[in-house]
Amino acid sequence: MTNLSVLNLGDLEMATLEHIWRVGQGDAKSVHAELGVARGITHNTIQSTLDRLYKKQILARRKVSHAFIYSASFSRSDFLSQAIGAVADMVRGDTGDILTAFVDFASRTDEQTLAALERKLAERTARP
Repeated sequence: MTNLSVLNLGDLEMATLEHIWRVGQGDAKSVHAELGVARGITHNTIQSTLDRLYKKQILARRKVSHAFIYSASFSRSDFLSQAIGAVADMVRGDTGDILTAFVDFASRTDEQTLAALERKLAERTARP
């Protein structure tokens, strides 16, 4: 997976990935039952979405009988690290602006988020 591929996901791709993270794995039929029916989209659309995520190396798959079973290639945390890395690459390593934007985002969310960020920074700097 390239860093930029994580930034180039549509709404259905993200919903599909979220579903796979939540349930662990699934085939096109089960993902369609969960996402496709509610959105009014076809089984083929879900199958194409799963295939696109596989080709982007975001999902892994294995063949079981006549169906592919898909699972996430990496955790949500790794995905977020890739996304942040892609943004950092876009600004060519100017980490000051990225850090400022991240802190601004955390502070706009709520006080608990900003406090959690402060705790995580303290934990990270306390490591040897």
